[in-house]
Amino acid sequence: MEDLLLSTLGWLGYPVFRQGSFSKKDKYPEHFFTFWNNSSVDGAHYDNRAVSCIWDFDVNFYSTDPALTYGALEEARQALKENGFIISGKGYDVGSDEATHTGRGMNALFLEMEG
Repeated sequence: MEDLLLSTLGWLGYPVFRQGSFSKKDKYPEHFFTFWNNSSVDGAHYDNRAVSCIWDFDVNFYSTDPALTYGALEEARQALKENGFIISGKGYDVGSDEATHTGRGMNALFLEMEG
């Protein structure tokens, strides 16, 4: 499922990184996405078998331009929804380790049906 998330976000033209993957000496790009897989749990069971998996991701966008922080996250929200992700709401503020960057995030769920 990460592949679908990464390809959808990558299509928007900004780099995508796993949350927390920068070292203290790495320089932040001007604009970028991060993601984190919170969980991947069984959705429903029939005949003692899982028939679905609920993938739960945090998706964040950071930028030196506060307006782009909102705009790019909205673009990502629409693109993820078009690719089957469930997005509730329009996001929330997230902290940045760099004073030059603002951040916005959202939760993205995906219901994967199992064979």
